[in-house]
This record gives sequence, structure tokens and C-alpha cells, in this order.
Amino acid sequence: MGNSKVKEFFKLGEVGSYFINVFKKPDPNKKTNFNLRMMHGINKISIIIFLFAIIVWTIKRLM
Repeated sequence: MGNSKVKEFFKLGEVGSYFINVFKKPDPNKKTNFNLRMMHGINKISIIIFLFAIIVWTIKRLM
């Protein structure tokens, strides 16, 4: 019973799979919209900045 709770906690779900899919190389056979590509590009930038800020905040709190 406890093991399934741990698996459920670390389950990625839709949000986690989106983070993985954003950083994947796009399929060259699949046609994409310019607006969709720009949206994913902006999301990549914001995810990277957010993670950088969390790292800086954590380092400041520890020191």
C-alpha cells in the first residue's frame, strides 16, 4: 500500500509530460504552426528562468 502512494506521488501526469515534450526536438514530418512554435519557445525560456531563480533562491537561503 505504501509503495503505490510513492509511485502516485512521482507520477508525471499531464504537466510533467508537457515539460518533457517542450524540450524534445520537434518531429520534422509533423507540420507546426508558427504561433505554436513561438509559444513553446517562450515557455522554454520561462521554465529555464524559473528553475534558475529557484536555484539562486535556494543557495541564498542556505548561505
